[in-house]
Order: sequence, then structure tokens, then C-alpha cells
Amino acid sequence: MNLADMLTYADIGQLTAIAGRYQCECKRNSKHDLIQNILITLGSRDFMKDHIQECSLGDLRFMNMLLFDERSFFSLEDLLAAARQATFDAPEDKKGSYRDIISRFKNSGWIFSGPSQQTRYLYQVPKDLKERFRDHMGENIRERIVLSGDPEIYRDEGDMSVRDLFLLLRYVKDNEPELNLEGALYKRYQQGLMNALHVPEPLLTKGGWTFGYGRAFEHYPPRLALLYDYARYRRWIAEDSTHLKLTLSGTLVLEEGKCESLMQLYSFWLRLYKGAIPNLPSLIYWISLSTREWVTVTSLEKAMGWLIKPFYYDDASSILEKRVLRMMLNLGLLRLGETPEGLVVKVTPWGIEAARLK
Repeated sequence: MNLADMLTYADIGQLTAIAGRYQCECKRNSKHDLIQNILITLGSRDFMKDHIQECSLGDLRFMNMLLFDERSFFSLEDLLAAARQATFDAPEDKKGSYRDIISRFKNSGWIFSGPSQQTRYLYQVPKDLKERFRDHMGENIRERIVLSGDPEIYRDEGDMSVRDLFLLLRYVKDNEPELNLEGALYKRYQQGLMNALHVPEPLLTKGGWTFGYGRAFEHYPPRLALLYDYARYRRWIAEDSTHLKLTLSGTLVLEEGKCESLMQLYSFWLRLYKGAIPNLPSLIYWISLSTREWVTVTSLEKAMGWLIKPFYYDDASSILEKRVLRMMLNLGLLRLGETPEGLVVKVTPWGIEAARLK
């Protein structure tokens, strides 16, 4: 429902609170007058732009989460969880402050109780406000982006990830590589596999931390870890105590010679990384929107870094460049080049389509 519909179902207490929040000049005992004045105020051309400029970063992150959540209704627990994620530095025991965020958004006309007996304890966000917020938020982010000239050379990996998925299965079938005591391929097999792929990566070295982005991330570089986890998820490969082997399903895939679609691998990546980067779909959308021309990675970090919550030893800059932009390159969503200004990126047609679908 749109804002006008939700205002109609709202009780006069919430309408009065909204009118007071925006200093609407109207009769506080007239529901009709309250609704009309609230619609005029919130529907004005400058309202959303001013609202975004006045909001704290935590409130903007909360609105961003609601914007990209596909659910029609939210429970109170859903909203509290979103508020907790949005306030990066808040201690875990500040549950009252999270309730304050929800109350503030109710009194600002962003959150309403459900209209029916079945949904009265659930909450929803006006559809038209979400659409306007998306438009103005996009403008706000794009204003901070620095355009770049075309790089002389750039990488576009296209559908190489799904072709390398096929080559991974082929390598396992031909070699039945050995596993070490940690359940990982021995380095000689990892290097042999890298040599067989279209896009090789440096193998992991000792030290550092390797968790949070899938099970295989502990043992292999990010792109290979994604392909490995996907093949295991589809049950095309299986680990016994000493070897990695192809399953019957994996053998059928090789015999049929059919690669997966990029969309299937892309959807799996979103699910795999959502624990570490809960708002990954929104980041992909804003990146897609902001990189229709070549732009500098540095300006992307400045424009979007505030949306990214650090994950253990991964700070916002590292997450954006290594976990998001690099994986978007691997999945054919972005092109990556280098200019005197540094690294630059540009979205591919497939990247625009994928961001729209999610």
C-alpha cells in the first residue's frame, strides 16, 4: 500500500505524532485534516532530499535495509534486528534504543501497523515512500562518485566462472585429488587446478584469518572457494577421508556438457556472503546504479563505505573492494581497469540486469 492508504488506516494518535514531527498546521482533532496536511508535507518535492540530509547514518542504514527487504510485512523482532544491524557501534544490550528507532520511524510516517485483524501486530512501509527514497538516495550516492576516463586495458570475465566450474569438475574426475588432514586439497593439487582454470588466483599463504565467506574460504582463494562451495552444494563433488571425488550427479553434468547459468551462481553467492555482509543486495544495486560509466573505486568507497559494517578484521574498504567488487568482477557483473587515478570499475549489461532482479 501507498502512504495515503496507510494514513487512512492509522489511528489518530499516530497521525497526530506524524503531524507534530513535521510541524503541520492542521486541526489535530480532525483525521481528514491531519491526513491531507501530512500528504502535502511528505509529498513535497524537497521533503525526501531534506529528510535524507537530516538523517543520521544509522537511520539511513535502517531505511536502506527496509528498502531492499522484499517482505510485505515485518514483525517487531524483524524491525529490532534491522535496527541493531544499522547501528554499527551500539552495544548488544541497548535493546531500548532499537525500540526508540522504530518509534521514531513510526512517528515520522515510515512504519505503520497492518490494517487488518490478522496483521495488526505486524508492520509495513509505504511503497511510494520506498520508491522515492530509492530515487533520492541514488542521487545522493551518485553525487559523490568521481568519473574516470576509459582505461587502456580492463578485465571483463564474462561467464568464465561457470566455465571454470565445469573445469573444476573435469579436474576432480581426472585426478581424484588427495586431501590433507584439514580436509583441503594439497597445494600441488590446488596449483594443478589453478593451471586448468581460465582465471587463476594466487594460493593462500600461512597466517591471516579465513572465515565467514563460505566453508571453502578457509582453504582456497575467494573465487575458487565460491566454485568449490557451489559444486559441493549441488552435490557434484564429495570428500571422503583422503580424496575429493566426483559424484554421480557431477558425472552427469560433465557428460551432458551443460554449464550452470550465471544467475544460479550469483544467487548462491548472495546467500553464501549474507552472514558477513547482510545488505549485499543493496550494495550491488547502488554499485550498478553508480557505475554506468567508468568510476574510481576510491570514490565508491567514500560514497558507500558508511553502508558497510566491518566484519571482524575486514573493514568497510576491504569488504567493498575484495568481497564485493572483486567477486562482482568474477561473476561478470563488473569490468575492472586501472588509470593514473587508480582502480576503476564499470557495470556490465549483465550486472545491470542482475541488480534489477535482486
